[in-house]
Amino acid sequence: MAHIFEITDIRAPELRPYTQLTHAQLRSRRDPEQGILIAESAKVIACALNAGCRPVSFLMERRQLPTFAEQFQDRCGDVPVYTADREVLAQLTGYALTRGMLCAMRRPALPAMEDLCRNARRIAVLEHITDSSNVGAIFRCAAALGMDAVLAAPSCCDPFYRRSIRVSMGTVFQIPWTWIDGAWPTPGLSRLKELGFQTAALALDHRSVSIEEPALARADKLALLLGSEGDGLSQETIAGCDYTVRIPMFHQVDSLNVAAAAAVAFWQLRPRTSGEG
Repeated sequence: MAHIFEITDIRAPELRPYTQLTHAQLRSRRDPEQGILIAESAKVIACALNAGCRPVSFLMERRQLPTFAEQFQDRCGDVPVYTADREVLAQLTGYALTRGMLCAMRRPALPAMEDLCRNARRIAVLEHITDSSNVGAIFRCAAALGMDAVLAAPSCCDPFYRRSIRVSMGTVFQIPWTWIDGAWPTPGLSRLKELGFQTAALALDHRSVSIEEPALARADKLALLLGSEGDGLSQETIAGCDYTVRIPMFHQVDSLNVAAAAAVAFWQLRPRTSGEG
């Protein structure tokens, strides 16, 4: 049975994961499994629980207590639930709660890059994408459009950042992903090739081929590389890839938002069944 506590002091130490800890402190690079993530909204919390994430506590508007009782009471044992009116929670967290519910959870252990890629045919590789909304949107596209996994370079925004999780609608818990450990793009690109992947950089480059190039769709294992919102992929990364790929466009538009470009690329280059062209 969960224990429900009415918030009487927003400075109470048990509320620190929602108030005083920075994202870097929540992430805890030195001991990742002791780190905390914040899942936002009942739908996203359910995705995290289904993926095996362990809840530490809940924070919710009082009106969300019936939802908690219906969806999570039996799943979360004696996890503490802290509650108050919407205005009090906004004062506590510094932002309005999306759908009125947060859950602090232990971060799950992430697989090694080689284990993640061993049986994958299509993966997305994110380089220096720093906008948390874009990272979340890319994960949602990857889950919906046939990617088997996602790799994030060390310079990327953390996919377990609260806003990334929310924008992904919980798909960061559904599609396998991990950090690229070690230096990127060297030797990271070489490791991908050793794992059997051809590499395709999405970039504006005079040497690029259309995303409709048949050889791309035929590739048994293909890694699609997406770069930062402003500058795109680094020149070193582009030079190290097997293909540089562009999306044909109209009306003199030269590029798309990285999440929109990811959606187009994932759909076009998804693994095909025997009946597809």
